[in-house]
Amino acid sequence: MDTVSLSGKELAAAVNADTKLRAGALGDAPARLALVVANDDPASAWYVNSLRKAAERLGIVCETVDLGADADVAAIRAELTARSADTAIDAIMVQTPLPSGVTLEQVSPAIAAAKDVDGVSPLSLGLLAAGLPGFAPATAQAVVEVLTHHEIPLSGRHVAVVGRSNVVGKPLAQLLLAQNATVTVCHSRTVDLPAVTAAADVVVAAVGRIGLVTGEHVREGAVVVDVGTNESADGGIVGDVDADSVRGKASALTPVPGGIGPVTTALLMRHVIEAAENRRSV
Repeated sequence: MDTVSLSGKELAAAVNADTKLRAGALGDAPARLALVVANDDPASAWYVNSLRKAAERLGIVCETVDLGADADVAAIRAELTARSADTAIDAIMVQTPLPSGVTLEQVSPAIAAAKDVDGVSPLSLGLLAAGLPGFAPATAQAVVEVLTHHEIPLSGRHVAVVGRSNVVGKPLAQLLLAQNATVTVCHSRTVDLPAVTAAADVVVAAVGRIGLVTGEHVREGAVVVDVGTNESADGGIVGDVDADSVRGKASALTPVPGGIGPVTTALLMRHVIEAAENRRSV
């Protein structure tokens, strides 16, 4: 069986083109994103720089706030609270990883839901679960957008999501339910993971472990979505799926890189514009 590559590049380009037009329509009051960083992680620094470049290309002002790798919960919450109250700021993101001893759950409640463009706060996640307007986590949304773009049906299909994080697994389950999929969420305590995933029409790997999903986990003709972005031994980027063992068995597979990643970034930028539009319409 030939395995189709579900590239995200074309979709990301279309989203970015729309975002740039909408950013231009804001005129002399450009959308402003506050990107709060509290780490000295090289991979994080690379991602922050890529976000800043993406924002600049699209006409979005990105202000990076570096609190340092020793920032505590109180300092991060205070910054997020101040940015939430700042009328000059339309959107807020807090970059991970956070300092040792600080969790996203501790600081994310300080982000106003209207500015929470990556959907990480408890209020944003609650709005998503209730089917109310709000921002979904961009990576989770990117999975659904890529499948829709490539005309992969979800209604009535069985989707196995491997991973239950608050930034991908859990919100993705809610988004898939909204598409009328039947969803199974798998995790470290799932008994006989290959048997569970091999029963699914679509398998989504979102754990952050190289080669977690192999051909054993996938039935003939299934669609496989790889959300993982892990650094390989040679310094490259690889996903959670052992692509070599899955190809020829799966009908379609998202590549890493070039699959979910570029769509995630594009959706984040679109969310920034949406937040700006919403604030200016009040």
